[in-house]
Amino acid sequence: MQINALIKFARYGLYAVILALTVAGFYRYTGHLYVYLIFSAVSNALLYYGFRKNSMFFEAFIGVFFWLGFWLKLTVRIIFYEGMFHDSVGYFDASAGAFDYALLTASCGIFGLILASIVREKYIFNYPRKTVEYEHNGILNFYKDYRSFILIGFAIIFITVALTNIYFGIYQRGEITKTILPFGLNGIYKWLLLFGLASGSAVIWQCELHLKNNVSYLIIILSLLESLASSVAMFSRGMILNVSALGYGIYKTIKVGSARWSKYILLLSFLMFIVLFACSVFMVNYMRSNDKNIASQNDRLSTATNLAVPLFLDRWVGMEGVMAVTSYPKKGWNLWGEAWAEKYSENSMTLYDKDIISATYTESDMAKKHSISLPGIVAFFFYPGSYLFLFGCLFLLGLFAAVTEIAAFKLGGNNLILCSLLAEVIAYRYANFGYVPAQSYLLFGTIFMNLFIINFFDKFYEIFNDFKSSETIVPK
Repeated sequence: MQINALIKFARYGLYAVILALTVAGFYRYTGHLYVYLIFSAVSNALLYYGFRKNSMFFEAFIGVFFWLGFWLKLTVRIIFYEGMFHDSVGYFDASAGAFDYALLTASCGIFGLILASIVREKYIFNYPRKTVEYEHNGILNFYKDYRSFILIGFAIIFITVALTNIYFGIYQRGEITKTILPFGLNGIYKWLLLFGLASGSAVIWQCELHLKNNVSYLIIILSLLESLASSVAMFSRGMILNVSALGYGIYKTIKVGSARWSKYILLLSFLMFIVLFACSVFMVNYMRSNDKNIASQNDRLSTATNLAVPLFLDRWVGMEGVMAVTSYPKKGWNLWGEAWAEKYSENSMTLYDKDIISATYTESDMAKKHSISLPGIVAFFFYPGSYLFLFGCLFLLGLFAAVTEIAAFKLGGNNLILCSLLAEVIAYRYANFGYVPAQSYLLFGTIFMNLFIINFFDKFYEIFNDFKSSETIVPK
């Protein structure tokens, strides 16, 4: 009840902030005011729909990512920065008409996702509101029989993966790959660091809550350290993503079950996360500054601190991409075809960087760093310049994400924590869409491979247990 009261207090506080910013943005917006109000309404409706009673995890995460990347970013920028943005916006001239065009385009795409959410709730699927029994008995029995070995082994694995990735440079964001491993092992590293190891955390959490009916400090620490190690290892400042997904899934699991989480554990977990997240951001910024040929230790520390400042608002992809694409004079189906034909390359500029926004880094920079800008899914599906096409694509993609999450629920043995994690991965991919789009099948293929591995191990240990039990029966 105390946790629910705290959540209620935070929700009303957020409402007050949104209202205050909306009023301020209304007076500072230079275009037609009804356009800004429509944009504000659909952006906040998507956020609200993500946390309504029958929402799915994908809807919650896409609502948050879009709210941050579109509404909050634009509103803060027009209130405090005179409509100037941190990232390049290409041909966008900041005129009233250009702002209106961008906001109407964003609103169209967002409304497609809202409609998909409504259709899913009414006709396709809703999570059960009562206790959800975990159905992977093989995994439960394995965890119960070997809990200590599993936890120690899990810690050894994520530490080993993190250290070897840092040393060999197998997969690091914004970096050129330094080591090519045989047998496709680079892809295995990428999967483990992005969500494979976090999936292990999700399964451990599910077993722990099912068997012990409470929250263990040891599991909290282990899960947070895995996320810290994986984020730092791949030079990512996004530790908050997987941790938030796991935390939200745990909250939902406790809410529909009988497990308990005291306010003291909740407060301690939150404080631990804040400290470790700050450490991860600083450590990654410091390691990135080492590659900038900054000789002085003090200068590196200063650079690491300064690099953290834009993260809280400008790291979220969304509004700049739509502003750049709506202002691009060569929109059309040819541009759309070129984007789908783009191939992955660490050493060449992307179509979006080179033609649409004219990025400041050059081909010579790409030889040292793997730097890319992302238009986001709304901007990308507006390449042809059609509102109807944009709306239809976002509607279908919203339904596709929901169906994938339903599959994760069924194949994952009703593990809500795992569903939350995988839904966050999909939502993040959607929000950051646009680079080598034809390779999206790799992500979704990896998600289903992830679920297959969990299913296979569950069935294997269940059969192994049955076989072992049958051998111990002594005939009369």
